[in-house]
Order: sequence, then structure tokens, then C-alpha cells
Amino acid sequence: MIIVGAGIAGSAIAYEMARRGARVRLIDARAPGRGATFASAGILSPAIEGHDPELLRLTSCSLGLYDEFIRRVQIDSSREIDYARSGTLQVAFTPEQAEVLADNARRLESAGVDNTVLGAGDARALEPALSASITAALRLPTQGYVSAEQLIAGLVAAIEKRGATNVTSRVDHVEDSSSVARVITASGTFEADAVVMATGSWAVPPMDVVRPAPVKPIRGQLLHLRVDERVASQVLWGPECYIVPWRDMSVLVGATVEDVGFEESATVEGVRTLLTAAAQMVPAIDRARFQEVRVGLRPKTSDELPAIGRSSTMPHVFHATGLYRNGVLLAPLAAMLVADLVLEGREHDELALVRPDRLGL
Repeated sequence: MIIVGAGIAGSAIAYEMARRGARVRLIDARAPGRGATFASAGILSPAIEGHDPELLRLTSCSLGLYDEFIRRVQIDSSREIDYARSGTLQVAFTPEQAEVLADNARRLESAGVDNTVLGAGDARALEPALSASITAALRLPTQGYVSAEQLIAGLVAAIEKRGATNVTSRVDHVEDSSSVARVITASGTFEADAVVMATGSWAVPPMDVVRPAPVKPIRGQLLHLRVDERVASQVLWGPECYIVPWRDMSVLVGATVEDVGFEESATVEGVRTLLTAAAQMVPAIDRARFQEVRVGLRPKTSDELPAIGRSSTMPHVFHATGLYRNGVLLAPLAAMLVADLVLEGREHDELALVRPDRLGL
């Protein structure tokens, strides 16, 4: 079994395959998690990111898998992972933004999602560091976050304990034959009875086939800060940014959404925009110490749904790409769907929503 791509999706799939006894080789030009995953805040928020019914269904299903997923990875890796389901609080600064929150609350209630609309006073009583300028808030108590960096480290440690091989090499092409698939890399050719393509924005075509790219890279810049006092007890969302407080007093502020091709550089504009928005929501952010800027390219499909399932053109190839802003959130679901399909031939109903052939894959 070969997994091409060692981001959060590829690493989770490799772990699930290895956990079930498959011999796994994980191949990527970078170290695990150093692409888009490195610039992920790890927010687990289906009710905010799931802006259409199909995406809400997928992300909600994956969130339901998270407690057990984290428990297994921590046991198998002997590593702690910063993971909390302490809720999210989405805030508004204007009457118009408050009305949007109220509309969201009604939509979520009809979908059976637990939520509470708060006035400004109640929101600040819950989160005292919030700006006095907020007018309303929407609390979603079942959502949360996970440290993507610690999760990747745990997944890699767990799969290595199960004998998986990690190959750092550029993948140039994938070929399929009647019996096996071949992955041609800068350091050699590897064969397997199944290959999973989890390459994110870097779609690798089969040999001698030219087609439009199925995903578009969208740059996201994320700020890593450090504070001396907690700025929040849960993830905070504003109109222009989000703030994720970690247990170790780190704070993540993100994220820009920039259609700039494969440019991965951080920019002054991106940093300034995020810091301004974060300080508007939580003024104490101005006293934080600046650690670093993280930049990643999120793979966006035309309908913003991922492509997960069997290739329509290569019988031994499977896809798990296009997870866009929800790679960390969707990782447990993607791992289960792919492992069940590849190892057991089992097709879950969710696969009908994310068929690769809709993108020509």
C-alpha cells in the first residue's frame, strides 16, 4: 500500500491502513505535515465551516469520530495531543453581523446543532478578554480544536511503530497496469496493489495524461503568537479572523484566503490584516509575543467538497484530495472511508457526495 502525500489526510489514512495490518509506504517531497497542515489551526467547527448541507454532513460525521480517533492515536504513539471540545464563540460587531449570527443559529437549530445566541454582556462574561465593541455572539458548545502539529507527530510515530516506511522524495508520475500501480519518484519506482493520492494542491497526473488541475491552491497565512495570560477559554471567531488558544499559552490567529497560485511566501499585508482583526476582537493580543508566520496552500475544488474514492481512470488508484479548509477536521472520516473501501471493498454512503469522477479524477 502506497500513500502519496504526508499531510494530515495522507498521514491519517496511512495510520488507519497500518492499524488494520496493511504494509504501508508514505511518500512525500516534504517531511510529514510540512505543507498545508503546517499552516492549519486545527479548528473542529462543522457548524461554521459547513456552509452547505453536504459539507455540514461530512464535517459533522468526522467530528463525531474525533474522540475515539485521538484516543487511539495517543495510545498507539505514546504521545499527548492538545485536543479540546470546549466550544467556539462567533462574535459580531455590527447589527448586520448580529443578524447573520441569528440566521446561522436558526439554520443550525433546524439541523439539530446545539447552539446559544448571546448578548454582548453575556458573551463578555463568558470571555472577559473580548472587546467592548462586540454586539452579540453565537456559542457552539460541541466544537473545538486539535493541535495539527502534535496530531501529525502522533500519527507518524504510530505508523512507524507498526512498521510503515516513510520516503522523502518528489513524486513525478503514477502509472497503472492490469495488476499493480507504479509510483515514479525522484529516487526510484515503487509498486503496490493500491495507491492513495493525498497530494493536496499538488495533483500528480498519471503518465502521458494532461488534464486541468482538479484543485486550486489557496494560500492561507497563520500567525503563531505567545501570551502570558489566557486570552480565551475556547476558539473565537470574528468577521475577519479566528483565534485559537492552546494549553501551552500559544495562540494561533488565522487565516488569510488568497488566490495567488503556488506562491507560499508570507506577506506584510497578510500579517497586518490578521493582527488588526485579532486585536479588534481581543485587545490583549497587542501584548502577545510574535513567534512566526505559517503559510500553506489549501486545495480547493470547484464545489469546495473533497474528492475521496476510487479513481475513474486507474483501477488501483484512490483519491483523498481537495479537503480545502477542513483537512484536519475531515481526517478521521477520510481515513475511515478510504480504509474501508480499499481494504474491505465497503462503500459508505458519504462517498456518493465526494466522487472523484466529478472532477475528472
